[in-house]
Amino acid sequence: MSGGMALVERIYHNRGKRVRELKAEGRKIIGYLCSLVPVELLTAADLVPYRLTGSMKEPITEADSYLETIACPFTRSAFDLAIKGNYSFLDGYVMPHACDNIVKLYDLWAHNIEHTYGHFVNVPHTLSPPSLEFFTAELSTFKTSLERFTGYDIAAAALRRSVRLHNQQRALVRRLYQLRRRDPPPISGTEMAKVLAAAVSLPVAEANELLKSVISEVGDRSPLRGQKRGVRLMIYGTGNEESTFIEMVEGIGAQVVIDDLCFGTRPYWFEVEATDDLLSGIGKSYLEKINCPRTYRQSPGSHQEDLESRFSYLHRLARDFNVKGAIFFTLRYCDTHCFDAPDVKEYLEGKGLPVLRIEEEYPLSGIGRLRTRVEAFCEMVS
Repeated sequence: MSGGMALVERIYHNRGKRVRELKAEGRKIIGYLCSLVPVELLTAADLVPYRLTGSMKEPITEADSYLETIACPFTRSAFDLAIKGNYSFLDGYVMPHACDNIVKLYDLWAHNIEHTYGHFVNVPHTLSPPSLEFFTAELSTFKTSLERFTGYDIAAAALRRSVRLHNQQRALVRRLYQLRRRDPPPISGTEMAKVLAAAVSLPVAEANELLKSVISEVGDRSPLRGQKRGVRLMIYGTGNEESTFIEMVEGIGAQVVIDDLCFGTRPYWFEVEATDDLLSGIGKSYLEKINCPRTYRQSPGSHQEDLESRFSYLHRLARDFNVKGAIFFTLRYCDTHCFDAPDVKEYLEGKGLPVLRIEEEYPLSGIGRLRTRVEAFCEMVS
């Protein structure tokens, strides 16, 4: 392996290496949790955004003294790593009002992890003109806090340039996903998960160059002689930065060709509107265009119309990528996704798409048991 994918592998297996180098050069590193944090503001302030994660490989040993074991295992794992000093390279952190677990995590982080900067972005849970007005004001407060931290104003030109860079990244990620419409796809779901984990570990300009290199490399790949065309699947749910689950699914011969995951399409399947009022454009884009169950969307009428309004984009993805089945994968105790589970299943099955529902721990506790279930599902839909 050479080129872009070789670099992806190195970054994926040592995500903190590059930001530690940048910190040694004098750059400030800001960790953020969740796709709802407007990273454009961090980049415009000449800060390096670094997406926080847990670990599939390291057991949670310290965080359980602070968080009950029925709390989201992903947030518990991220906090566990912070307590152990794995995020000592951070100069600060930003967390949004995404769910109750992240709200609680912000307070725990503030009281137990020493950083020079911390900010909570209060993201509304409803879509309405007052919500957008409130969120725009929140982003103005966020911008002011960053200016106080860095000691200089965030100029409109810098923010506009940052919006362009992050929109370019979104377009590049979508281009890479489009390659997966081929049969067989030239890049696996496992490789895609690693690419995205690497991208959120780098400054946006460096990540964009990495994505261009990967697109050039995998776009020229030819199918291997005798390569089997496995059943094409979509994964929906919470997800995480690790490729473990997707790798297991593809290890039995299936092909994960599209997803709707927090560490997948969600942060990239839209663009920020470059309006005259940039904060309003950023707020509108993040609030309305990220399809996350934590955001309430007003029902337009009947139950069926409500399902169509909320989940029609999933049907479009399944159709565009020629998907034969969907796996609804959620982490245990993720209330926001679990509340949506019956409706998602009803909607997709109503469109003729079989659904396998999986709720699991983080780290994964029984990969062999999961493999058996996925194998049976793939046999059913193939």
